[in-house]
Amino acid sequence: MSTPAAPAPAGDRSDVAVVGAGILGVLIAREILARDPAARVTVLEREMIGSGATRRSAGLHFPRGATETVRTLAAESQDFYADLHTARPDLPIHPLPMTVLAPEAAEERLREVYLPEAKLRRTGELPPAVAPLPEHVGAWAGDGCQYADVHALTQSLAAELRPRVRFREAVAVTALDTGPDGAHLTLTGGATLTAGRVVLAPGPWLAEPAWRELVAPLGARVKKIVALHLDVAPRPGDGAIVFQDEDAFLLPFHHRGHWLFSYTCREWDVDPAAVDPALTAGHLDEARALLTRYAPELARHCHSGRVFCDAYGPAGRPLVTPLTEDGRIVFAGAAGGSGYRLAPALAARAADLLSLPASPRKATT
Repeated sequence: MSTPAAPAPAGDRSDVAVVGAGILGVLIAREILARDPAARVTVLEREMIGSGATRRSAGLHFPRGATETVRTLAAESQDFYADLHTARPDLPIHPLPMTVLAPEAAEERLREVYLPEAKLRRTGELPPAVAPLPEHVGAWAGDGCQYADVHALTQSLAAELRPRVRFREAVAVTALDTGPDGAHLTLTGGATLTAGRVVLAPGPWLAEPAWRELVAPLGARVKKIVALHLDVAPRPGDGAIVFQDEDAFLLPFHHRGHWLFSYTCREWDVDPAAVDPALTAGHLDEARALLTRYAPELARHCHSGRVFCDAYGPAGRPLVTPLTEDGRIVFAGAAGGSGYRLAPALAARAADLLSLPASPRKATT
């Protein structure tokens, strides 16, 4: 039987403190322990495990990347999730067929963006949800697509870690600095924590007073993310439909019994504490206008959805980088709405910066 993790009194110490218990923060803790099983790890979360962007994530993974860096991260994460799904088929990870819609002249560009694992191939067989394509638009079938209930997955992975990791939910960091003996965190409720290293994985909470000045030079920004819920039940064989040029996708949410349509909302520099979770008429109009071009029947069912935000690195590049000269504080995130898709590889990069040896088998416990 595993020994429960000890409580953390005021003035306690950890080898590593991870700030943020979304999918990335939990995978960082998991990666640290895979490399150093004896490490003392504390995960701090201002809300509850899997809240924030993780709670509202569509959870779509497909093997592509607009830059070489993102393609590398996506390939590593693809392998991680494939191994994890094989080792733990009970986890809420669901492989899907994938269809990519793009201008017919874009085939060469598609093959540069999508990983070889996607095995993109032209197809004349359109998904039932899609109407006849507009002129000069083609369809490609692809492999390597899956989606997850990211909130449930994060909860499950955290539950496995609890015997070895101290999770502190509804505990925010109010001050953060470093000294010769480590990084010092002041927490709500009056507790303090000293850690040899700190990994900040705050999602869109970039401007918290405790780390605002440390994070600001990174140039990350926060953008609103909007997805519509379509009140139409997907069929068992339905897969993801990616609108390449529009940076949008249709996802059959089989576990919830409806479709999800995510499109690119252009509202930048929003405050996660002030984001209105309600859809606006403008959101509905934007989504319906785009979706009507490809799936007018589904467009008529856009009535509800989810609204939040996420952090984006400069030029669309996720960030894993030291924030202090002594390397004690590391930032990980700004994945631009692809937190789930890239989290395993970003977690490995964060562990690299902690000078931990590479894990020989990252996906299995």
